[in-house]
Amino acid sequence: MSTSAPSDTAVPTTASAPKKAAPRKASVKKAVSSKPAPKKAQAASKKAAPQKTRSRKAAAPAKPAKPAKVKKPKLVRDSYTIPKDEYAALADLKQRSAALAHAAKKSELLRAGIKALTALNDKALLAALKAVPSIKTGRPKKA
Repeated sequence: MSTSAPSDTAVPTTASAPKKAAPRKASVKKAVSSKPAPKKAQAASKKAAPQKTRSRKAAAPAKPAKPAKVKKPKLVRDSYTIPKDEYAALADLKQRSAALAHAAKKSELLRAGIKALTALNDKALLAALKAVPSIKTGRPKKA
């Protein structure tokens, strides 16, 4: 017989021979991964995670800056004496503002009056002050 001819008793070549499945390394890795990782490896993985998030933050579009908070003005409570007819005028102004679809409080009306007086020039302010009679300060006597 010649060596080049195939024979029935010849051992099949490795290419066509069925292989026995070797144990996978993945099952070994699962067994190893169930154990807690060494502290150095955990520390390294923790350090790596924030670096990744920093790069994501840098790549993310910048958020618009929030406008600076406006501080509310400090409020002052005060009392004053006012004649009855001027007090009634405040009530009339409240009704007029309500008819204009803008309900106003007495304090809002007084503040609006202060703004109107502030906008006046010196001559007009002096004329407005002279038109108002001065009254005695303090609480009115009981009748």
